[in-house]
Parts: sequence; structure tokens; C-alpha cells
Amino acid sequence: YRDIVQLTLMDDYTNTGLHYEAWRYYYRIIRSANTVIDGLGGQDAVPTLDENKYVMGQAKAMRAHSYFYLTQLFAIQYEADKEILPIYTNTQQKNQPKSKASDVYALMVKDLEDAITLMNGYVRPSKTEVDANIAKVILAYVLASRNEGTDMATAKTLTNEVITAGGYTLCSVNDLIGDPLNFAGTGGFNNIATPSWMWGADLTSDQGLDLVSWWGQMDYYTYSYQWAGDRKVIDNGLFASIPAADVRKSQFDTSDPNVPGTLMPYRKFYDPARTAGGQRFILTDYLYMRIEEVYLLCADAAARSGDEALARTRLKEMLANRIPDTSYIDGLSGDALKNEIYLQTRIELWGEGKAYLAMKRNKYNVQRGSNWAFSPGITINYDDTRLTFSVPQSEIQNNAFIEEGNK
Repeated sequence: YRDIVQLTLMDDYTNTGLHYEAWRYYYRIIRSANTVIDGLGGQDAVPTLDENKYVMGQAKAMRAHSYFYLTQLFAIQYEADKEILPIYTNTQQKNQPKSKASDVYALMVKDLEDAITLMNGYVRPSKTEVDANIAKVILAYVLASRNEGTDMATAKTLTNEVITAGGYTLCSVNDLIGDPLNFAGTGGFNNIATPSWMWGADLTSDQGLDLVSWWGQMDYYTYSYQWAGDRKVIDNGLFASIPAADVRKSQFDTSDPNVPGTLMPYRKFYDPARTAGGQRFILTDYLYMRIEEVYLLCADAAARSGDEALARTRLKEMLANRIPDTSYIDGLSGDALKNEIYLQTRIELWGEGKAYLAMKRNKYNVQRGSNWAFSPGITINYDDTRLTFSVPQSEIQNNAFIEEGNK
């Protein structure tokens, strides 16, 4: 990951490992989703059996989810007429040219609206599957990213529906950090059964996951890179912005004499055994979505659609278990309110991959803290091409309709 941090290869579309892997990953999910959709009658079919409706809804939700992440990773920002990605809606299509962003977003919106309808009444057997609530949140992300017309207001409505009717509860203090003295409790962001988790992967020994894993990059108590010295730590500027009374500050606490004081997230993400380098095969679960991000997205969409009262309410609710006094939020409005929501998104969802989405959709620049190994202190604009992946060389070589990337 050094090349990404150094920003040296983000504009080099010939780097196969950097650009092609992400491209291949999401287009393979799209192909798999299209296989399911074709098997159930095709793009415009509405299956008769409820079971088939639910499967069709899941396939369309996953196809839209993959296209959404492709738009975030491979396009600098939403520009309706800019050609960004090839669209595939069935398994019989040959290589396709890049479609306009407006068409890609229209497909995502249609897929997710269909998915919500098709999965109405579906009760999934576990959080490893998507349901209508997951589709609503993905749709909210898509609309907030596009931000045309009433998109933000609709994103607000969708996220508000999930908050009020989804049945998920916000993290307790124990969910956030466990017991701050002896680490007892349910913290660790490591268990899909956590009430605030909406969607994730229940990892078991059957998967055989070990060194090359997200946990290996983030957890000091897993036998891998973080433990061995390749530190992934919080930006010290962001850490300094967390008030001392905020329980989330202790997620990166440096007071434990047994842990190097490098601002590692060792009280946010950890194997429950808490033996340095102890977890050899990964049993701690993967988190894809939790209700806190829905509160933050709702607050963001509400603030940007003019409903500042709801924005303040949702933000205060999310922060209630984190800081002792949320009354300062009552005095926020306009840019001050939007900036606070963005800051809380960065703090709350650190290490979970969601601040990147907020940066792009709301066009925030990034300033690196002084503890970065490479280029500390620099400011990087949200539209800097080094923050976006390139259409890979293999696609340009093998698809005669695509001659260049998006940058």
C-alpha cells in the first residue's frame, strides 16, 4: 500500500496490481449478478415466486453496489455527460464502450428501486445477505453522490426510514471500546452479531484467511503487518480534533504500556484474545455497514437539503454515547453544521472506508497530519487525480471501445 500512500502510481494506468484488481473485482460481481438476473428472466422480469423476487432483488442491489464503488474509485466526481464506465446488464453483451455518468447513475437508481420493491417483506437469514434496508442505504449513497434535483431530500428520507423502522440500535460505550480499564465488554468491531451492524461477513476457520486481510492491516493483536511494524494509525491532526471527553479518543489511546504509542486503533479493532500478534487465522468478522453511518449520512443529506433541524437531531443522537454534552450542536447551521457532520464522519468511521465517499461527494480537501510517513502536512484537493484510480491498461488493451481513462 506504500504506492497509494505516496500517491506515486495513482495516475499510472499500467500498474496492474493497483488499478486492475479493483476494476476486476467489481466487474466480476456485476457478471455474477447478471448471471442470476438472466436466470430469473432478465433485466425487466418480475418473478412470480416470492423467493425468486428476493433473489432478483439481491442481485440488482449487488450490481448497483458494485457500480457505485466503481464510480467512486474510477471517476473524480459526478459529471453527467462525462463517459466513465462500460455498462453490462446481461451476460450476452460483448465489450461495451464507456457510458455517460448520468446513464450509470440511472441504472444504479433503477436497480436499487427495483431491489427495494422486490425485497419487500423479505426477512434474511443472517446479516451476511442484503435486504431492503441495505438497498435503501446504498440508494441514499448513490443519490447523495449524484446530488441533482431532489436527490439529497430523497437520500434523507431513505436513511430516515432505515433509522426509524430498521430495528438497529446505536453502539453502546462497550461496543465502541469495551471496558477502558481491562478491555472487558463487547467492543472490538469484530462480531457481526453486534446490534448496530447491518451488513457484514461472518468469518470462520473455513475461509482460511490469514496474513493478507483487512484485519492483518489494522489489528495489533493479529499476526500480520500492523503487529510487525507496518503501522496504520490515525492522522494526528484528526486525533487532536477529538475532545478528551469523547470515548472514541481512547480507541487510539497511547496509555497502555504494552502497546507502542503510535495512535494505532488498538481499542477500536481488535481480536478479543488481545495477544500481540496472536490471531493467526482470521475469525474476527468483516464490517460492511452499520447504523451509525446511516445516522451520519441522514444528517449530511438533511443539512444539504435544507432540513437542518433533522440534521442536528440525528447528529446529536449518534453522538449521545460518545461525548457528555452535545448541546453545542444546537448552535450550528450552514457550513458550520456541514463541517461538523463531516468531521464526525471521519472520527466515527475511521478505518471503515466511508470518509473517502464523504470527501468525494461533498468536495472536501484533505490535509495530512505531521505523523504521515510520506508528504506530511500537505493539502490534497478532493479532485486531485491521485485520489482516483485509473481505468487499467488491460481494459484499454482488450476493449476496442475504450481508448483512455477518466482522468
